[in-house]
Amino acid sequence: MDDQAGHPRRWWILSVLVLSLVVVGLDTLILNVALPTLQRDLGATGSDLQWTVDSYALAFGGLLLLAGGLGDRFGRRLMLTLGLVAFGATSVVAALSTSIDALIAARVGMGVGAALIMPATLSIIKIVFAPAEQGRAIAIWAGGASVGIPLGPVVGGVLLEHYSWASVFWINVPVVLVALVAGLLLIPESRDGSGARLDLPGAALSTAGLATLVYAIIEAPVHGWTSATTLGSIAASAVLLGCFWVWQQRTASPLLPPSLVRDRRVGGSVVVIAVLAFALYGVLFSLTQYLQFVLRYEPLEAGLRLLPIIAIVAAAPLGVVLVRRAGFHRTAALGIAAVAIAAGLVASLDVDTPGQALLAVAAIGVGLGFALPPASDAILAATPPDKAGVGSALTDAALQVGGSLGVAVLGSVLVDEYRDAVAPSLTALPEPAAAAVTDSVAAAQPVAQQLPTEAGESLLAAVAQAFVDGQQAAMTVAVGVAVLGIVIARTVLPRRVQPAPSDGATGGGTPRPAALSGAPGTTTTSA
Repeated sequence: MDDQAGHPRRWWILSVLVLSLVVVGLDTLILNVALPTLQRDLGATGSDLQWTVDSYALAFGGLLLLAGGLGDRFGRRLMLTLGLVAFGATSVVAALSTSIDALIAARVGMGVGAALIMPATLSIIKIVFAPAEQGRAIAIWAGGASVGIPLGPVVGGVLLEHYSWASVFWINVPVVLVALVAGLLLIPESRDGSGARLDLPGAALSTAGLATLVYAIIEAPVHGWTSATTLGSIAASAVLLGCFWVWQQRTASPLLPPSLVRDRRVGGSVVVIAVLAFALYGVLFSLTQYLQFVLRYEPLEAGLRLLPIIAIVAAAPLGVVLVRRAGFHRTAALGIAAVAIAAGLVASLDVDTPGQALLAVAAIGVGLGFALPPASDAILAATPPDKAGVGSALTDAALQVGGSLGVAVLGSVLVDEYRDAVAPSLTALPEPAAAAVTDSVAAAQPVAQQLPTEAGESLLAAVAQAFVDGQQAAMTVAVGVAVLGIVIARTVLPRRVQPAPSDGATGGGTPRPAALSGAPGTTTTSA
């Protein structure tokens, strides 16, 4: 393989990586449209339904650094293959589940598979593409990572119109099989050839710390941000991650080299990616409910209105050009600004102004296209080839933690404001019905159907307005977080991104382009 030209099959390889990413993104939201059916068919409680969604995120987010380290040590293609096998097999288990407990366990397995897949995809890009092409390849990677998310409700809506809830899991199987076979045929194996031992204590501490942090974020809206459960989980996560950081500075073979974390390219890019994910997941979480519960669209109709996010496909290549002309720091700031505009548009939505929702989703796509690829590229550029998996895992962890925070924080603001706004309209309802509507906007429709027509419509109108009030408050917070991200991008990120040393060093020295094969510390073999 020519170091300057990259792997001869690199673009075919990229198509396999993107396909793998799409199926992972698809399962982020595809299950949401099937929750009412699951509740009916499996007798699931509200808590059960929450864990069918959250168990996936918990396993996914908690295992990312470990998965990246395993890829560096034992082989990135191997981890991708194992991830696809785990994801496909547990999708079958989920589809065949006859109890909610079995389904939740299967979702944990899918999260494990996703954690193995995602870092491997980005680290393989670093190996098979020459530095000159990595920015373009990562732009396409970012498009695949983002497009799968809004496709979930669309695909789920189509499937549920014709088949049972199990179809949202069966759809994964043929996609996984194609990616699995193509990956084995096309993707070369690569690993850290230095013989360094896997940092098992670091892996254990990072997994426990990240999983505890994601758990705290997920459970905060349920128990309250100041509850003993939430504060205790956050404290435990801080202790675990603190111990992990101390250990990384003392061990001879750290899972996450301290010099990598201190690099302003990496630290600034992690914050940028987390801000983007915060806004992306938070806005999509809010908009999905707005379209279904305020405008009363069916799941498929709602999902189709999230498709303008594919603007990322056009924006990502343009972002690569902007980085060359305007600089990394300005391009990232511009991308976050587009996301801030999107949140502002959602904040301005009313009960009868859905057109702005399409503009908001398109603006998110543009913002992601401008900021996500260069930020991901910056992390990879700062990462030595022998640590490509861990560098990729940092990107993915920022996406997962930022996204979980976006849903938790913005969801909490929305719910609190909604409850305050809807309370005066519920005084005439029986206490159980009022409690149901107060707890969830989704409960308003069945309660309204049991009331006289005029009273039911009046209740739905009050609920819709209360939700819009809550959405405005949540999106105002999103705009504030985005503005903070713009400031960080402009002040912390460098203008240009230089590649990391190719000699396996973790810091220092004069940066030079990373070799694609044959570099000390990195072993690459053909398929």
